[in-house]
Amino acid sequence: MKASKLISSISALIEQKVPSFLWGAPGVGKSSIIKQIAQSKGMEFIDLRLALMDPTDLKGIPFYDKDSHTALWAPPAFLPKEGRGILFLDELNTAAPSVQASAYQLILDRKVGEYCLPSGWAIIAAGNRESDRGVTYRMPAPLANRFVHFEMEVDACDWRDWAYEKGIDAKIIAYIAYKNEHLFTFDAKSDTKSFATPRSWEYVDAILKSSIDAELLLDAISGAVGKDVAVGFLQFVKVMTRLPNIEDILNTGEGEYSDEVDVLYALSVGLVSGVFKENSDEKLDNLLNYTLKLKSEFAVMCVQDLQRNGVKMEHSKVFKEWVKQFAYLLA
Repeated sequence: MKASKLISSISALIEQKVPSFLWGAPGVGKSSIIKQIAQSKGMEFIDLRLALMDPTDLKGIPFYDKDSHTALWAPPAFLPKEGRGILFLDELNTAAPSVQASAYQLILDRKVGEYCLPSGWAIIAAGNRESDRGVTYRMPAPLANRFVHFEMEVDACDWRDWAYEKGIDAKIIAYIAYKNEHLFTFDAKSDTKSFATPRSWEYVDAILKSSIDAELLLDAISGAVGKDVAVGFLQFVKVMTRLPNIEDILNTGEGEYSDEVDVLYALSVGLVSGVFKENSDEKLDNLLNYTLKLKSEFAVMCVQDLQRNGVKMEHSKVFKEWVKQFAYLLA
């Protein structure tokens, strides 16, 4: 399931306090999605890594109560006491079976030992698939049956929308638009240590924004996404030198045009990024004017990327002209 649909589905289940389990390959952004849901709902977010815990860490430590002459359990301080939020059990299936067993009662009954989960909190878990070469333990059927299960797939269009919002370098967004298959290159049968994932492209963004020497760039990016992808990306970056002046286009609505596909991908992303940086009716109208003579698939790509990220254009007279010209592609 794509990230956008997952967010909608899991958000609805959170309202009903239905425990959900999100499966997916490493680096696809499982934890980021759950954190994003919590932020959008104004909820607290607690991320527990059960693989780092002992069975008693969830239940707490026993102590003697001299008044009742019984043994009680002191709940751990990291569990929530009040409010609303998401208790996220990340990498649940990498935890030892004894630790998974200690989570049974918390997940199903919302209590463990002397502790009760506040009514405003929902439980979400996530983990890598057994086929992904990670250290995992087969989840016992009784525990698996306590969740509604979803599997996350990588979708370049969804990722592009997220990347615009997060301010990821336009060169990276343009390259993934041009080369969708390089967003995620993980192969469970390969022994390669570096491979491209949404998470590792974030590292590339950080590398590009760092002060690293230009001659070290290939090695650094290769360490994040692999040598072949890094070479392809850096070759694509050279395309940026052949772009028309994006600032002039957004200021005047006029500029040069190209028939080269790689240039058109880079140009489209550059124009959209320019509007996001300074969203005004004038710049939007200029972009729409320019795309009237742009290759149709790239004109549509620009407008769809803007609309999916909340840019309103129905009020624009130029947009009405744009719709007449490209209506056959929108049907």
